[in-house]
Amino acid sequence: MKKEENGRYTLEFRQYAVGRMKVSPNIMDLARELGVPRQRLYGWRERLDPGSKPRAQRFTPKDQEKLSLQQQLEQVKQLLAEKTLEVDFFKGALQKVEARSQRSSKVGATMSTSRSKR
Repeated sequence: MKKEENGRYTLEFRQYAVGRMKVSPNIMDLARELGVPRQRLYGWRERLDPGSKPRAQRFTPKDQEKLSLQQQLEQVKQLLAEKTLEVDFFKGALQKVEARSQRSSKVGATMSTSRSKR
Protein backbone atom coordinates (compact mmCIF):
# COMPACT_ATOMS: atom_id res chain seq x y z
CA MET A 1 0.00 0.00 0.00
CA LYS A 2 1.50 3.31 -1.06
CA LYS A 3 -1.05 5.93 -0.24
CA GLU A 4 -3.46 6.55 2.57
CA GLU A 5 -7.05 7.51 1.86
CA ASN A 6 -6.25 11.21 1.84
CA GLY A 7 -3.77 10.70 -1.03
CA ARG A 8 -0.62 11.06 1.07
CA TYR A 9 2.11 8.44 1.13
CA THR A 10 2.31 6.35 4.27
CA LEU A 11 5.27 6.75 6.59
CA GLU A 12 6.10 3.08 6.06
CA PHE A 13 6.27 3.59 2.28
CA ARG A 14 8.39 6.74 2.62
CA GLN A 15 10.84 4.91 4.92
CA TYR A 16 10.98 2.01 2.46
CA ALA A 17 11.71 4.40 -0.42
CA VAL A 18 14.48 6.19 1.53
CA GLY A 19 16.01 2.82 2.39
CA ARG A 20 15.95 1.81 -1.26
CA MET A 21 17.64 5.11 -2.17
CA LYS A 22 20.62 4.09 -0.05
CA VAL A 23 21.33 1.05 -2.21
CA SER A 24 19.91 2.08 -5.57
CA PRO A 25 22.46 2.84 -8.28
CA ASN A 26 19.97 4.97 -10.23
CA ILE A 27 17.48 7.20 -8.42
CA MET A 28 15.59 8.00 -11.63
CA ASP A 29 14.89 4.30 -12.19
CA LEU A 30 13.88 3.91 -8.56
CA ALA A 31 11.50 6.88 -8.80
CA ARG A 32 9.89 5.36 -11.90
CA GLU A 33 9.63 1.95 -10.23
CA LEU A 34 7.97 3.40 -7.12
CA GLY A 35 5.80 5.84 -9.09
CA VAL A 36 7.10 8.81 -7.11
CA PRO A 37 8.71 12.02 -8.43
CA ARG A 38 12.49 11.98 -7.96
CA GLN A 39 12.53 15.29 -6.09
CA ARG A 40 9.98 13.95 -3.62
CA LEU A 41 12.32 11.05 -2.85
CA TYR A 42 15.11 13.50 -2.08
CA GLY A 43 12.77 15.50 0.15
CA TRP A 44 11.80 12.39 2.07
CA ARG A 45 15.46 11.50 2.49
CA GLU A 46 16.24 14.95 3.91
CA ARG A 47 13.41 14.67 6.44
CA LEU A 48 13.74 10.99 7.36
CA ASP A 49 17.53 10.56 7.13
CA PRO A 50 19.06 14.02 7.67
CA GLY A 51 22.57 12.63 8.25
CA SER A 52 22.77 11.03 4.82
CA LYS A 53 25.47 12.29 2.51
CA PRO A 54 24.96 13.02 -1.17
CA ARG A 55 25.43 9.98 -3.39
CA ALA A 56 28.70 11.21 -4.91
CA GLN A 57 30.33 11.34 -1.48
CA ARG A 58 28.85 8.07 -0.24
CA PHE A 59 29.99 5.46 -2.74
CA THR A 60 33.54 4.27 -3.32
CA PRO A 61 34.34 1.60 -5.94
CA LYS A 62 34.20 -1.05 -3.20
CA ASP A 63 30.79 0.26 -2.19
CA GLN A 64 29.65 -0.02 -5.81
CA GLU A 65 30.83 -3.64 -5.93
CA LYS A 66 29.07 -4.37 -2.65
CA LEU A 67 25.91 -2.73 -3.98
CA SER A 68 26.07 -4.79 -7.16
CA LEU A 69 26.48 -7.99 -5.15
CA GLN A 70 23.57 -7.01 -2.88
CA GLN A 71 21.35 -6.47 -5.91
CA GLN A 72 22.38 -9.81 -7.37
CA LEU A 73 21.62 -11.45 -4.04
CA GLU A 74 18.15 -9.88 -3.98
CA GLN A 75 17.51 -11.16 -7.51
CA VAL A 76 18.64 -14.65 -6.52
CA LYS A 77 16.43 -14.55 -3.42
CA GLN A 78 13.44 -13.53 -5.56
CA LEU A 79 14.14 -16.32 -8.05
CA LEU A 80 14.50 -18.83 -5.21
CA ALA A 81 11.17 -17.74 -3.75
CA GLU A 82 9.47 -18.15 -7.13
CA LYS A 83 11.00 -21.60 -7.65
CA THR A 84 9.98 -22.64 -4.13
CA LEU A 85 6.38 -21.70 -4.92
CA GLU A 86 6.55 -23.72 -8.14
CA VAL A 87 7.92 -26.76 -6.29
CA ASP A 88 5.17 -26.49 -3.65
CA PHE A 89 2.55 -26.30 -6.40
CA PHE A 90 3.89 -29.39 -8.17
CA LYS A 91 4.23 -31.32 -4.90
CA GLY A 92 0.57 -30.66 -4.18
CA ALA A 93 -0.44 -31.70 -7.69
CA LEU A 94 1.63 -34.89 -7.43
CA GLN A 95 0.02 -35.76 -4.08
CA LYS A 96 -3.44 -35.39 -5.63
CA VAL A 97 -2.51 -37.61 -8.57
CA GLU A 98 -1.02 -40.22 -6.25
CA ALA A 99 -4.12 -40.16 -4.04
CA ARG A 100 -6.37 -40.75 -7.07
CA SER A 101 -4.11 -43.53 -8.27
CA GLN A 102 -4.19 -45.26 -4.86
CA ARG A 103 -7.99 -45.10 -4.70
CA SER A 104 -8.41 -46.60 -8.14
CA SER A 105 -5.75 -49.31 -7.73
CA LYS A 106 -7.72 -51.20 -5.08
CA VAL A 107 -8.68 -54.76 -6.07
CA GLY A 108 -11.85 -54.77 -8.12
CA ALA A 109 -11.87 -51.00 -8.62
CA THR A 110 -12.25 -49.48 -12.03
CA MET A 111 -9.32 -47.48 -13.31
CA SER A 112 -10.07 -43.86 -13.84
CA THR A 113 -8.88 -42.30 -17.04
CA SER A 114 -9.61 -39.00 -18.60
CA ARG A 115 -12.28 -39.02 -21.26
CA SER A 116 -11.30 -38.57 -24.83
CA LYS A 117 -13.02 -35.56 -26.36
CA ARG A 118 -13.38 -36.71 -29.95
